Amino acid sequence: MKKKILTVAVTGALLTSGSFLAGNGTILAGENGPNGPNYGGNETIKNERLHSYEEMVSFLEKADKRSEALELEVYGQSVQDRDLYLAKFGTMNEDNPTILFLTQQHGNETLTTEGALQLIKYLTSNGKNVEEIINNVNVLIAPRLNVDGAEGDVKFSLEDYVSGTHTRYNANGVDLNRDHVDRKQPETKALHQEVLQKYHPDYMIDLHHQGTQTTLGDTGELVSGSLLYPTNDNVDPEVREQSKKLGAVVYNAIDSKGYGLLSKYPGGSAPTISRNGLAVEYGISTLLLEMRGMADHYREDYVLGQKSNGYLIQQAVTAMKATLNALADGSIDSADTSFWETLPESNYEGE
Repeated sequence: MKKKILTVAVTGALLTSGSFLAGNGTILAGENGPNGPNYGGNETIKNERLHSYEEMVSFLEKADKRSEALELEVYGQSVQDRDLYLAKFGTMNEDNPTILFLTQQHGNETLTTEGALQLIKYLTSNGKNVEEIINNVNVLIAPRLNVDGAEGDVKFSLEDYVSGTHTRYNANGVDLNRDHVDRKQPETKALHQEVLQKYHPDYMIDLHHQGTQTTLGDTGELVSGSLLYPTNDNVDPEVREQSKKLGAVVYNAIDSKGYGLLSKYPGGSAPTISRNGLAVEYGISTLLLEMRGMADHYREDYVLGQKSNGYLIQQAVTAMKATLNALADGSIDSADTSFWETLPESNYEGE
């Protein structure tokens, strides 16, 4: 399949047609929800609406300059020598819980990073809620681990991709989310040595995207995302239980918004996957949040046009904010995990 799309350059905009942003940062309802229109073969994807690497760096540096709450750190470099950034909030008090939000291990799963940038913007603002979070939680945000794949700056052809701009793999053609044991790639090696082993997170949410045709069990109803806790047999039961509580916080927050519908992701148990490997090796309570659609892929049924972007970005922000609030006030410890017993597993009705 050859590229079919000629995109139009529009820089910096996080939101797209079908939704718009109120003055308080809330997504207002438009015609399209997060399980809305598919890419139909002739719809402009407009990946230029996403932050490029240079735009992301500029965003982070400006946020760092205007806010004393944010400490920006370069913790490594990619295959193609792009800097990897970590945004840190909080006192780094060892008595406070530490959470890591990790986005874009896969370079074509873009809206997770857009959500992380929105969260960074929120945490650099003034307000009682922000102060409560920063005083009680150590927050680590690693936006865009796969910076080369997100730029399409790789050592292999993207000719067969729908847009030819983003790929799952890093520049060496490696899936970074299968490299958490050997850590042969500079991106995963830096993440482990300079983030995980340095700051010792208690929790991690790993944000990803899945195909557009994922449904709630066999109902045929399209979901806006999917969740899963660590499933490797070697995960400590207490770590797994706290991971399930993390999932309960996220599920309830998204479900209460009325525009999100989540299923249980049917993921594997391999330790090479961060959701499993980090839970086993470091005792981190981890949660996978998969969101609908990708910016680019060689399978058309994985690619979602821009019309649902605003809702999906807000879904990621909702999940992260709810988690921070639950950690700040301790309510995560009383989260009801019974929903996992009845949550339908994802089904896929694509190719």
